[in-house]
Amino acid sequence: MNWTIIFIETIVMTIAFTAMILIPLVKNPVWWIHDYPKDIQEEYFKTHERVPSEFFSKAVLVKKGFALLLALLLMLGLMKLAGAYDFWSAFALSYGIWLFIDWYDCFFLDWVLFANMKSVRLPGTEHMDAAYHQKRYHFMQSLWGMLVGLIPCLIGAGLYAWIINN
Repeated sequence: MNWTIIFIETIVMTIAFTAMILIPLVKNPVWWIHDYPKDIQEEYFKTHERVPSEFFSKAVLVKKGFALLLALLLMLGLMKLAGAYDFWSAFALSYGIWLFIDWYDCFFLDWVLFANMKSVRLPGTEHMDAAYHQKRYHFMQSLWGMLVGLIPCLIGAGLYAWIINN
């Protein structure tokens, strides 16, 4: 596998992920309300109409499902460009990129940007500094992200192995 290509792919995917998260978040923080800690959600809903924010709500499943499908399709192309040669190399590549982005999301976007950018705070929750700095909440979400990432990465690696062997 080509490590230069893998490095470039990781950077490009990280930039794309950041844009996919931050653009809607800055325009309308409620778009990602399901990713805010529960105490922030509840404070927001005291003064605003309740919108679906549970993980298995239709709106959340559509958003997350679309993101997983997009990740799967992108991973297939990335595996080919990087020169993955079998299931395990394809899985290691795709899951490695997934983990990098998952940790970047937790340790930088959530712990640094999300916690300190006033423009992404839900209206009526601007005063909740401690709630926005909950490191444990975002770390636990990151662990779930690591588990969820296994799905598109395993499927993608399986599809990739099947494609290159046929």
